[in-house]
Amino acid sequence: MSRRNDDRKDIVIVGGGWAGFILTRALSAKLDPAKYNLILVTARRSFIHLIASARMVVTSEGKLENQAIFPYDGLFVNGNGTHVVGTVTAIDEVAPGKGGDVILTNDERIHYDVLALATGSTWSGPLNFPQSDAEVIASINDWRNKIANAKHVVVVGGGAVGIEIAGEIKDTYPKKKVTLVHSEKQLLNDVYPDKWRQDIERRVRKRNIDLILGDRLDSFPEPGAVGVTTRNGKQLRDADLIIPAFGARPNTAYLSSLDTTVLSEQGFVKVKPTLEVVNHPSVFALGDIIDWPEQKQAAKTKAHADVVAANIQSYLTGQPLSKVYKGSPEMIVVPLGKSGGSGYLGILWGVIVGDWLTKLLKGKTLMVPPVRKEFGLA
Repeated sequence: MSRRNDDRKDIVIVGGGWAGFILTRALSAKLDPAKYNLILVTARRSFIHLIASARMVVTSEGKLENQAIFPYDGLFVNGNGTHVVGTVTAIDEVAPGKGGDVILTNDERIHYDVLALATGSTWSGPLNFPQSDAEVIASINDWRNKIANAKHVVVVGGGAVGIEIAGEIKDTYPKKKVTLVHSEKQLLNDVYPDKWRQDIERRVRKRNIDLILGDRLDSFPEPGAVGVTTRNGKQLRDADLIIPAFGARPNTAYLSSLDTTVLSEQGFVKVKPTLEVVNHPSVFALGDIIDWPEQKQAAKTKAHADVVAANIQSYLTGQPLSKVYKGSPEMIVVPLGKSGGSGYLGILWGVIVGDWLTKLLKGKTLMVPPVRKEFGLA
């Protein structure tokens, strides 16, 4: 196994999305570099601020990619850590609690004494970004061109991503025909109250986005083909661009090498309230991949990272893992372009926010400035 030529313990974090970068930032500020070697492994050289993606793939206005995509160079506090670019394909554990190696696609092995898994979700459509920086920019420009040239865009999936993409298209191209297809009778899902789901439906329709609810597309036409028919027989004869915006899945296939019982039937990682992986001491999981009854959102990862950071420090010093995750209130803000949208805050009696607060909280800047600040960037 690969191991450093010193007595420091290796703490490896796999995944550099929201959960991974918050945990990395926290541990790099707290761990003594004389005792611990902190390693972040990411599939991409640069961080992609996914919250900005729906707008970024629609319009070049403001050159959002120049602000929302940036390298991991300044992530480590005081330079306390090492960044490795590579995709993890397997985990080779010596024995539970005894460390092991993470194995990359090039067969490189990185030793760990403590391992944190934060590999996030895989997406369909425009958010299915490739790995190299050049390919990411090319993909963004390709989607912008396809959307600009389309006469009738059909967005499939009425969750937050689909609604935001449809809203951004209408915001950029007010006269373009946009249809949103969703398999449920109301937008989003029943985690949220009907009152709010009805509110956002009203706002979507007000922006002249056509809705087809309780229906779906069973197959997508070939690129360049025009026209599509839904499962229930609704014909959209002039549809010339179909955008899949559904089906985010946990990125956990590599974990079958650790233990076939680690994953739920849906592919989520089974964790204790300490966010330690069940039956695997010293291995933690956080972010979208954990098997926890809550919506998968970037906003929840700060609470995950706080728990994992505290428990990793306890584990390293031989103390009991005392920090537990108790869940987070369900909150969501869904912009419909730069100046409007709707949000739901699952506090008190359940608070619905409209255009002004949605713009203030998310729509105007897509939270780019605070994320850049967290990375130590201007």
